[in-house]
Amino acid sequence: MITARQLNEDRGSIVLYFAIVIAALLLVVGFVVDGAGRIRAIQQADQVAREAARQAGQALDIQSVRGAGVSVDPAAGRAAAQRYLAAAGVAGNVTFSGSTVRVTTEVAYTPLFLPIGGSVRGQGEARTVRVLAGTER
Repeated sequence: MITARQLNEDRGSIVLYFAIVIAALLLVVGFVVDGAGRIRAIQQADQVAREAARQAGQALDIQSVRGAGVSVDPAAGRAAAQRYLAAAGVAGNVTFSGSTVRVTTEVAYTPLFLPIGGSVRGQGEARTVRVLAGTER
């Protein structure tokens, strides 16, 4: 036979169980929400970097327009990329290597639940090529 004293000894044990389960569920929700937000921030950083590189790659040197090879005017390309980055509200760096333009960006990310914030980086690259009769030259 169960006495009243034995029943009172188990009292409150379910509250502890629910507290642990709810804390674990909140942690999982935090990882899902903040992880998705971080992925979106990385995608934004990459997209802005790619578009800024494309903008810089379209700033051709005057000799390229006249058909004497393909090269990007670094000053005009850097200015075009920086204008795009400024319009997007993103900080970035533009580098040139031959006919290739590389843009790296940094986007701030503030998490909603967990303290795993900071900033994320993105990269984009564009290569200027000369195409005649459908073939790259």
